[in-house]
Amino acid sequence: MIIPTAKTRFHVLRSQECKGEMSRDYDPVVHAICGPNKYPDEQIKSGFCDIGTLSEAQALLKWKATLQTQSHSVLSSWTLYPVNAGHNSTQRAAKMSHCSWFGISCDHAGSIHRLNLSNANLKGTLDELSFSSFPHLVYLDLSINELFGIIPSQIGYLSKLKYLDFSTNQFSGKIPTEIGVLTHLETLHLAENQLNGSSIPNEIGQLKSLIDLALYSNGLEGSIPASLGNLSNLAWLYLYNNSLSGSIPPEMGNLSGLLELYMDTNSLTGQIPTAFAKLRKLTVLYMFKNQLSGSIPQELGNLESLFHMSLHSNNLSGSIPASLGGLKNLKLLHLYHNTLSGSIPTEIGNLKDLVDLELSQNKLSGPVPDSLKNLSNLQFLYLRENNLSGTIHERIGFMRFIHLQLDSNHFTGHLPHNICLGGSLERFSVHGNNFFGPIPNGLRNCTSLTRLLIQGNKLSGNISESFGVYPKLEYIDLSQNKFYGEISSIWGMCPKLHSLKMAENHITGSIPVELGNLTHLEIGKLSLLEELILNGNQLSGAIPPEIGSLTEITSLDLSSNMLSKSIPATLGNLSKIHYLNLSNNQFSQEIPPQSGKLSLLTDLDLSHNFLSGEIPSEICDLENLQNLNISHNNFSGFIPREFEKMNLLSIDISYNELHGPIPNSTAFRNATIEELQGNKDLCGNVRGLRPCSTLLPAKHGLHNGLKIFFTAFFPLLGALVLSVVVICVIFSSRRVKRDSHDQENAMQNEEILSISTFKGKKMYEEIIAATKNFDASHLIGKGGHGSVYKAEMSPGNIVAVKKIHSMYTSDIAHQKEFLSEIRALTEIRHRNIVKFVGFCVHSQHSFLVYEYLERGSLATILSNEAEAAVLDWE
Repeated sequence: MIIPTAKTRFHVLRSQECKGEMSRDYDPVVHAICGPNKYPDEQIKSGFCDIGTLSEAQALLKWKATLQTQSHSVLSSWTLYPVNAGHNSTQRAAKMSHCSWFGISCDHAGSIHRLNLSNANLKGTLDELSFSSFPHLVYLDLSINELFGIIPSQIGYLSKLKYLDFSTNQFSGKIPTEIGVLTHLETLHLAENQLNGSSIPNEIGQLKSLIDLALYSNGLEGSIPASLGNLSNLAWLYLYNNSLSGSIPPEMGNLSGLLELYMDTNSLTGQIPTAFAKLRKLTVLYMFKNQLSGSIPQELGNLESLFHMSLHSNNLSGSIPASLGGLKNLKLLHLYHNTLSGSIPTEIGNLKDLVDLELSQNKLSGPVPDSLKNLSNLQFLYLRENNLSGTIHERIGFMRFIHLQLDSNHFTGHLPHNICLGGSLERFSVHGNNFFGPIPNGLRNCTSLTRLLIQGNKLSGNISESFGVYPKLEYIDLSQNKFYGEISSIWGMCPKLHSLKMAENHITGSIPVELGNLTHLEIGKLSLLEELILNGNQLSGAIPPEIGSLTEITSLDLSSNMLSKSIPATLGNLSKIHYLNLSNNQFSQEIPPQSGKLSLLTDLDLSHNFLSGEIPSEICDLENLQNLNISHNNFSGFIPREFEKMNLLSIDISYNELHGPIPNSTAFRNATIEELQGNKDLCGNVRGLRPCSTLLPAKHGLHNGLKIFFTAFFPLLGALVLSVVVICVIFSSRRVKRDSHDQENAMQNEEILSISTFKGKKMYEEIIAATKNFDASHLIGKGGHGSVYKAEMSPGNIVAVKKIHSMYTSDIAHQKEFLSEIRALTEIRHRNIVKFVGFCVHSQHSFLVYEYLERGSLATILSNEAEAAVLDWE
């Protein structure tokens, strides 16, 4: 079979179709060009129907037909008018030329040499695009579309191509090796596709004319071919955000014309080649987020043209080479998140143009060199998470920082006074150091601040006077310092505040209503607040109901204060809250049923308060609740069976007055006896609890038959008892009144007679500190009513502290019993009885303090043969 050439095929078509003779080889494109009638010879000579024109137009229209319909509107100009359509055939013939189509440019001979369809909303493949039909194409740009499928190997037919851009599409498969024959190519962009699993073909090293190569964000695998070192004209090389592995070929040092090298975010290993020292024109070197190891070559200090160098997030070790001080044009130096050690070289202070210096998360030690004060253009300084020490030079405060992060080191001394010079400081972080002294005035008046983290130091001062109004502030953490005073209402004037943390200071007073008040425009709004952390202070009074207006809050921690009264029902409005901790306060009354509206709550801690009443069944509506602690309160009654529908992971209900069966759920079944003990009469299938009686009903533990019996019996019994009571009341009313009055006076007298050698609050705090808040490591014994801890108040001064399991000061009976025991202990003086030192009644802890006996009790000694032998008893 003889296959006709393109020219032969054209003459057959012309001889048949242009004469009006339809054949089985009828081609609508030729029909559109030539028309249904006889084609004039002068139009053949004019070039509209020469073989090149026919091939290019036919190839484009054929490809257009394969694209999805959304593409057709953009390519609406891609059509041909019949020659005889209209009265002015010459004008119509001029309009039909494909050189006037959208995205197409032709040379003087009428052949396509530029095709630019970038960002044209094309969707389809290149499978039906005949690349061989465009022998004169120089420029091809199909970027920023939705083209998919493979890149056809026929791309190699574009022998004159200089510019090829297929980036930002959805091409998959491999990079065709035929690209290597496009020896005139100067720009090759295949970035942001899905060429995953493919490697960079060696043949790309044959593109000696290549200036710009972009293969980033594809998922390319394998090693970087050494043949890239042959691209002597290459100026821009972008290989970042792939999965390239192996070592960097030293041949890349031959790219003497290279201006920018991006190799970051891969899995490259090995050392940085010293041959990179030959890249004297290099302005950008990005190799971060790899697995490079070894030291930073000192030869990199020869790259005098370098503006940006980022080597962060690797496994680089050793010291920072002093030669980097020779990079006089350097503006950005990122070496963070490596294992670099030693000191910061003084030569870094020579980088006068440096704007951004980040050395965090290494093992750097020693002081910050004074030479850093010479970096007058420095705006971003990150030295966090190292082993740096010493003080911060006062001149540092005169620099115009935007970000200054010195946290998690061993710095000491005062904070620089002029730390916010020029009003440009936005982020300031020094947490986890040993800074002390007051907050500098420059920081107090720094209205540009967005994040302030100074927790975990020894900073001091009146918290209501040390800080100003920060209209841009989003996050502040002042925790674990020595601030005192009351929380100022000015914090309500920080409308962008997301997180406010002041835990573990010496803050007193009440929580200002301004923190939650969203209606008074003069004090601003905290409607964006997400975290409010005030635990471990000495706050008192009630929680202002305005806190319920903080509808964006996700974490609220007011634990370990002296807050009292009831829990406000408005907390039920905090619909986004995940964490709520009100433990170790003096809250009383019942849990508000509105708490059942907190549908996103995962952690709820109300332990160590004076809450009472029954556990509200609304708590069981908290479908996301995982951890619940209501221990050490006065809750009574039965545990709601609705707990069985919850997905709790942990539960602690110890030391309440609950009784009856525990719910049959995972959290209760897995609970330890310590999490259930101290109640009235709980039962269930948990070690340490008695089994529930089979006669107990599903809800309140009474059998239906017993209900019938009691219904008949109790009215008779009640009538008899009532008669007796009436008689007793008549004869005893005066005596009861007198006894009640005497009991109240006795209680008051006993409170007055209660003695202690403690110096009040100070001694209480010292005992809490000495036992680490009654940590188990200080526990030396347990009894039926309390646990005994060893507390070393000062060197050689050791006492034994008996912490009472539960002590409710609002319960007169318990209080009278407790104080009677104390009074008896103060009157006993015997050489064989341990000496009573003092006692404490507190909202969080009640305890007795005794002289500490080093060798323990007599029972402990007698139980040990060796110890007992020392007594020499017969």
